[in-house]
Amino acid sequence: MKTFEYTIETKKYFDEAVAAVEETSARKGFRVLHTHDVAATLREKGFPREPLKIVEICNARYASEVLNKDVKVSVMLPCPISVYRQGGKTKITTLLPTSIAEFFPDAGIDVIASEVEKAVLEIVTSAAA
Repeated sequence: MKTFEYTIETKKYFDEAVAAVEETSARKGFRVLHTHDVAATLREKGFPREPLKIVEICNARYASEVLNKDVKVSVMLPCPISVYRQGGKTKITTLLPTSIAEFFPDAGIDVIASEVEKAVLEIVTSAAA
């Protein structure tokens, strides 16, 4: 069974891992559009949980190429990278861009998705190191 996500454990503290994802994304040519503090939002509503932030990243060239092929792909943009604590460990998870291509088989974005996936996996792996 093909997986749609990639998860790696890091020895970094939670905030250090979030900062590493943000910094590594910028070095790899991706802009951090927003970092959502999901745990804080849920806590405000009375639903406490372990730390969880979602870092939304985007590379304008790749986004433009994909959207020009099929604007409906926009429902799966930008690329999310989650950093969270689970069972006392910090983990980083990302959606694999090649899985997005599978949701839109007629869009012809396979090559672009593979290029983006390579970059995103480098971001996650470098951030976790």
